[in-house]
Amino acid sequence: MTAIEYRTMALGLPEASENKHMSHPDFRVAGRIFATLGYPRRGWGMVKLTPEQQEFFVRAQPGAFVPVNGAWGRAGATNVRLPAAKKGAVREALMIAWRNRAPKRLVALHVPDE
Repeated sequence: MTAIEYRTMALGLPEASENKHMSHPDFRVAGRIFATLGYPRRGWGMVKLTPEQQEFFVRAQPGAFVPVNGAWGRAGATNVRLPAAKKGAVREALMIAWRNRAPKRLVALHVPDE
């Protein structure tokens, strides 16, 4: 997976926008960051998951998903090594991260079973 594909997937989510955080792109919904690109370096992304969600992705694809170092990682922030990641798994992780951060009214509009 490439950075361009990651960006396209993130921005394809409802009401997602791109901004900048600490010199790298981030993706937000209702002003809240759900993913970033280029951190910790080029070829990486980050998705804001819960610790349980993080554990699932890390177990499923340990070469692609890894907890962020420190407290952020213990809280669920998960780095994605883009070249090793499968597109379907990244799409799912981005959707979950978006859902974690989006307002409930927006989730209800776009995820009918919520």
